[in-house]
Amino acid sequence: MMGQTILVTGAAGFVGSFVAARLADMGHRVIGCDNFNDYYTPQLKHDRVAALLAPRGIECHAVELSDAAQVAGLFEAHRPTHVVHLAAQAGVRYSLENPAAYIQSNLVGFSHMLEACRRHRVEHMLYASSSSVYGANAKVPFSESDQTDSPVSLYAATKKSNELMAYSYSHLYDLPMTGLRFFTVYGPWGRPDMAYFSFTRKIMAGEPIPVFAEGLLRRDFTYIDDIVEGVVRLLFKPTPAADGAPAHAVFNIGNHQPVMVMDFIATLEQVLGRKAVIDFLPMQPGDVPATYADTERLRNWVGFAPATPLADGLLAFANWYNRWSNNSGVH
Repeated sequence: MMGQTILVTGAAGFVGSFVAARLADMGHRVIGCDNFNDYYTPQLKHDRVAALLAPRGIECHAVELSDAAQVAGLFEAHRPTHVVHLAAQAGVRYSLENPAAYIQSNLVGFSHMLEACRRHRVEHMLYASSSSVYGANAKVPFSESDQTDSPVSLYAATKKSNELMAYSYSHLYDLPMTGLRFFTVYGPWGRPDMAYFSFTRKIMAGEPIPVFAEGLLRRDFTYIDDIVEGVVRLLFKPTPAADGAPAHAVFNIGNHQPVMVMDFIATLEQVLGRKAVIDFLPMQPGDVPATYADTERLRNWVGFAPATPLADGLLAFANWYNRWSNNSGVH
């Protein structure tokens, strides 16, 4: 399927910038938007635009999705056939400090996107959910059919709400919609608030790194290229309505290989050639003991599931980080 007009929200973000670049490389007309907020340094967002979007002719419009008029104007101006909605207020711990940001971005902004997709009859809206919806699920690996009505953070609650809102719009208006439960995405151009990024910065500076729950937490680290591959394959293969169910589905996108945080740190030390100074801290509110993706549904539907080894992905990140921090002056 070539030559579609695809709107990517959060296009200056980590996943959004890579997805937009890949879609443009495939020959599609890609429209990007972002609000360039300061949850982390906006300079990194502008650097992504300069490195990944601008060379491909992708414009990234400054748009606040919680403003219905701005969303309506964006759709009127560009009339996308497909939408990849990746804009959101991210982060579990920050949701304890600034809950209003999550309500505005993840609920109000999401509702405006649903309305715009309904009005313009987009062919498919694919949106970011999160592995956080599984809460402190004791059953592993996490399957899309597991119960997800016990969120342990407001961030998780907003992401579960997105799935419910999308389901209702798909049911009411026959709109194909797909939710993606991302599992700890990492790689070059990543988010500074994520452990792999902040740990790298601190290790290189000789500063102690905070390690919660004695380093016994396990995370399913998923490399950015694998995420992009899953997104692109799913975007052009919406789940059809069937047996009274709407054209809505959710998919895990994870590496199916959870890694203990201490093992993750050992791998990071190896690729950086530096030892970490560790500051052990108790479990944090909103954290979960483990994330572990069952990817059978994804593999069965699009013939692909992430598999990049952690050591390979962290080496690629470390090589990028050294270049970027030297060029940007950010350390």
